[in-house]
Amino acid sequence: MGSRELDENVINLKGIGEKTAKLFEKCGVRTVGDLLSYYPRCYDGYEIPVRASDVRPGQINSVKLTIIGSIIKRRVRNLSIIAFEAADQTGKIKMTYFNAPYLASSLKSGTTHIFRGMVQKKGSFYTMDQPKMYSQEEYASLVGRLMPRYPLVKGLTNNIVIKAVEQAFLNIGKLEEFVPQTILDRLSLIGYSEAARSIHFPENDKKLEEARRRLAYDEFLLFVLKLRLLKMTQEEISNSFPMVEVSETKRLLEVLPYKLTNAQSLAWKDIQNDLQGPSVMNRLIQGDVGSGKTVIAMLALLTTAANGYQGALMAPTEVLAAQHFENFKELIDKYNIQHLKPILLTGALSAKDKKEAQRLISEGEANCIIGTNALIQEKVSYKNLALVVTDEQHRFGVRQREALAGKGLNTHVLAMSATPIPRTLAIILYGDLHISVINELPGGRLPIKNCVVGTEYRPTAYKFIKDQVEAGRQAYVICPMIEEGEMDGVTNVVDYTETLRQNLPPDISVAMLHGKMKPAQKDEIMEAFARKDIDVLVSTTVIEVGINVPNATVMMIENAERFGLSQLHQLRGRVGRGKYQSYCIFLNTSESDDAKKRLDIMNKTNDGFKIAEEDLRQRGPGDLFGVRQSGDLNFRLGDIYHDSDLVKESAMDADRILSEDPELLSTQYSVLRDKIATKSANLVDFATL
Repeated sequence: MGSRELDENVINLKGIGEKTAKLFEKCGVRTVGDLLSYYPRCYDGYEIPVRASDVRPGQINSVKLTIIGSIIKRRVRNLSIIAFEAADQTGKIKMTYFNAPYLASSLKSGTTHIFRGMVQKKGSFYTMDQPKMYSQEEYASLVGRLMPRYPLVKGLTNNIVIKAVEQAFLNIGKLEEFVPQTILDRLSLIGYSEAARSIHFPENDKKLEEARRRLAYDEFLLFVLKLRLLKMTQEEISNSFPMVEVSETKRLLEVLPYKLTNAQSLAWKDIQNDLQGPSVMNRLIQGDVGSGKTVIAMLALLTTAANGYQGALMAPTEVLAAQHFENFKELIDKYNIQHLKPILLTGALSAKDKKEAQRLISEGEANCIIGTNALIQEKVSYKNLALVVTDEQHRFGVRQREALAGKGLNTHVLAMSATPIPRTLAIILYGDLHISVINELPGGRLPIKNCVVGTEYRPTAYKFIKDQVEAGRQAYVICPMIEEGEMDGVTNVVDYTETLRQNLPPDISVAMLHGKMKPAQKDEIMEAFARKDIDVLVSTTVIEVGINVPNATVMMIENAERFGLSQLHQLRGRVGRGKYQSYCIFLNTSESDDAKKRLDIMNKTNDGFKIAEEDLRQRGPGDLFGVRQSGDLNFRLGDIYHDSDLVKESAMDADRILSEDPELLSTQYSVLRDKIATKSANLVDFATL
């Protein structure tokens, strides 16, 4: 089977019409190759139902129960609630459904069903919120199977995706192998064709992990090969913008109300050496949240401006870009910095303002351009762009850095990342960049106080949030999912926002934020939170890259066991940014000893690099279909922490392959070469590499 079948439009599959093809397109699926790489987000494993007395709190359970007593229906504000009890001979469980009026006709006292969902223990009784309900016959047909559940858009059902994937496999036959058999044997990896099928329709957990591991290796190998090939075409370029040390940076360092930490000083020295050296700078500053990377970037931009050139800083969101711009202006005004002339360029500007900004940039009147990917639009022309800074490096890929750097000739590149990746992995994953690490926090900051608690702590946590808000502070609450049903037994933003509104006084403003919102709406909410118009922000991990809100002192993370430790640390970094004592509450909904042990690391340290190393050591297979690790470089299945051995193996294999055949021209590597070149067949999206 060649790439032609993979490049065919999904509309050619049996059962897919124009309307369904458009729904798939909304999910980024246009070709058969895209469809095969559209992996399930989780799987339903249907086990034999247990008795009420045998349920495991904090876990998904299937229980055969009979509805007893009356079914209570009530309404609280905009929330409809249905509650009842169901029992067997060994015990009973309290059931609650929110905003599910369609269930009313199915619920009758005396009827028996299989209820499947997260069981929680509250005092002496068990509860299940929003469990799935099946007839006994319906559930019996599912027992023992692993059913894929895909990310969906409105109008596209899970069943439609399953049938389309099945049809695709019928059409294409056996997929061509592209990894040498010697590598597969050495690493005990299954064949590509078997892995591609098993990731969608695994026979059991063992087959699923074998498929995921093989495809994760593919992602890493393709990524590293692409990076190596890119680096081979970018051998060290002569410095077209040699800079000299300027008095302006020395003066700024003298007037700042704090001294640089030793780690900041070393990073700044690395940058100075690069800017003054014989070759173009390609450097990554890897620093923990709040370690002071931005001031180092400002020193580099000031050096560039004082040498007569332009510099640009690209941030991942408009809100963050605007905040950088305001911070720079404040420092310029406060310390009378004359050489730096910043301007903001984002998509939110009016056409008139955008045109004026483009004029100032092209004529060189603005020498510090701060913005989003609007900086790399075709209409933006720079007079003498010498330095490009990208903030939150893991949100920008190689190509985006290249696109911005390409606005100048042989431009210096400085990338910044707050994702604490262990150095051994960073060298591989950021292989095109030299790395400076800032592993110290500025003095004078109050360390965040942490606590890991169970679900019984929720009422206490709500009261603590209330007390903090009444003291003038603000709070974040993080939920893993956006809406009910995306992952069984996991708290979601939509329902939780309503729950908080019920549990907090009406004068406390609660708002929600998630990734499905339009960018302008997300920016508006984050700006309102920064202005203190919102007291409590319920959000998904979209706030990992957010804004600096020094007044926010509480971070509460629901289902904390579902996150990687490094991601928990990133989320925790949203608080502790001001003069007030800050707190992070990790709410563990699992009864697992391993989950408790893992989360206890967050109690013991606020050091992101120690946490990253621990994450590397401890993460297990149970975490893989939880919430995606932050800074995962767009890998769909690979996890750089859990699969660190594969990351390292793939790097060695890539080097061996390229030493044998630097341009992959031999017949042996022809399919591998096509994999790298053909987007639709790729397992990692190189458009964002």
